Amino acid sequence: MASDNRSDTKPALWLWSQFVLDSFAWVVAIALALLLRYELDVTLIHVGGTILLMVVAIVTQLIAGWSLALYRGRYAFGSFHEARILVVVTLIVAAVMFIFLYLLVSEIHIARSVGAIAFPFACLFMAAIRYMKRLYVEGKAKPGEGTQKTLVYGAGFLGNSLINRMLQDQESPYFPVGLIDDDAAKKHLRLSSVSVLGRGTDLPEIIRRTKATVLVLAFAHVEATKVREISDAVAGLHVRVLVLPPLKDMLAADNAGMSDFREIDVADLIGRRPVDIELDQIAGYVTGRRVLVTGAGGSIGSELCRQLSGFNPAELIMLDHDETGLQQTQISISGHGLLNGKDTVLADIRDAEALNRIFRERRPEVVFHAAALKHAPLLQQYPEEGWKTNTLGSLNVLRAAQSASVQTYVNVSTDKAASPTTALGHSKRAAEKLTAWMARQTGERYVSVRFGNVIGSRGSMLPLFTEQIRTGGPITVTHPDVTRFFMTIPEACQLVIQAGAIGHGGDVLILDMGEPVKILDVARRMIAMSGKDIEIVYTGLRPSEKMHEQLVGVGEEDAKPLHPKISHTTAVPLAPDALSLQTWLLRCALESGPAPEDLEESDDDLAAGA
Repeated sequence: MASDNRSDTKPALWLWSQFVLDSFAWVVAIALALLLRYELDVTLIHVGGTILLMVVAIVTQLIAGWSLALYRGRYAFGSFHEARILVVVTLIVAAVMFIFLYLLVSEIHIARSVGAIAFPFACLFMAAIRYMKRLYVEGKAKPGEGTQKTLVYGAGFLGNSLINRMLQDQESPYFPVGLIDDDAAKKHLRLSSVSVLGRGTDLPEIIRRTKATVLVLAFAHVEATKVREISDAVAGLHVRVLVLPPLKDMLAADNAGMSDFREIDVADLIGRRPVDIELDQIAGYVTGRRVLVTGAGGSIGSELCRQLSGFNPAELIMLDHDETGLQQTQISISGHGLLNGKDTVLADIRDAEALNRIFRERRPEVVFHAAALKHAPLLQQYPEEGWKTNTLGSLNVLRAAQSASVQTYVNVSTDKAASPTTALGHSKRAAEKLTAWMARQTGERYVSVRFGNVIGSRGSMLPLFTEQIRTGGPITVTHPDVTRFFMTIPEACQLVIQAGAIGHGGDVLILDMGEPVKILDVARRMIAMSGKDIEIVYTGLRPSEKMHEQLVGVGEEDAKPLHPKISHTTAVPLAPDALSLQTWLLRCALESGPAPEDLEESDDDLAAGA
């Protein structure tokens, strides 16, 4: 308790000591004003009147300062806001002094101009006292030994804030040794004694001169082209490049205790940005509704569940046949993984009877179908598994949704469904067509969402590259010219959720994913970020694998009527009774090489396939 009382009284002592110092500033200022006014002739100064004038100034300073909260701790010490209030208070004191002298000039024998002469001196002394106090506080709080020499790229507001934080935090692991900025006007700028040393083009020379081991990018939004430029400039110099995450990530509860900085990752290099979503539209069909997500234990499904939980659905039903994945998703949302509530459902979408029972009992109103097999090379070897899960499993979910009168159904598809050439693409294309057929049958909003590679998701090549780098390589790339579209998991899930709001029955919605990225460039940058010497081996394109993926298939329209980043196309409805495994296998075989003799079909029969 005693220590608490001492900590409570310390700020009050600081504030009252500041008032005492401000009072002393007025005493000195008035004395100087009198000496200047009477040309250093002290015999002309009336002592009694001078003391009375000083008392008036001090009392007025206390009243005005207290009224404007200057001595009540409202303003940060040494801040611009405190300086502004200080000037206002000093002006009030000078005005009261002038009125006092004007009314009593004959009685106290002091010239009326003394107040005006004393005003600038008082302001100067008070500001000087605060500046010296600030220098003392900042000097006392400097980081200790063992800190990492750090360069800050960006001498703007964020850069200034970072410099101050690094210098004032005694536990900071970073010590600023210089600033980098491309603005020529900031060439000679100093922030808290830290100088701008040059531009981004000077980075290698500046790093060698300062022996810096850390480079922090102090940008509100880091453009991918800039990140790539900086990453290339410091390659081989053994410098960690750190970026500031968005403010919402800094303040997130699950980031508590983590550093505000993070190292650049592939998402920064590729430069994908979240889609602008219409929150009102989404809340209109999710909030207060029973929402079911299949594949809730997967990378896409789990992020969908996390984002959907923020829209306050009446019930969020997470369905998957992977119990461990379900537990991880539950932990990320509720903070526990007990798996004993009604929010987690263990079931396989291949089991039509189980799905019908679950939908009949839980009566979901909105369904997001994210469950799928998506490793293209493996499905190319075992196409029937893709047929069972991605095609027939999707049909099972659609029929269960129809029986439960689901109003909104969103099927998560892939860019490989556009003019498909692989078993994965054909199986997902079939799911799109079945979704369009069910949209006609129900008259409800049953739509599909198509997007490219998702960074960090299961089936993505980037986790494979990461593991290959960890084990020392080599990194395997199919072809030096192969390109792919990329997006982040949160971005993909935003599109999926938005699709349920703006799509019409039978629509296939496609995100504008910008320019495709060369896989070889991604591999080289990941190697450079690791600081290791990793070999790249070219394995050659696999059968049916495309050199360049496409988001819109041949003959499909590419209209954007509702969202500037989301295209709308349609899928040709496919009735379930027209499905044929043999025909589907033949179509897959024709795309990858000569068809087996036992799968020979006429061209007319192919229309029945996916």
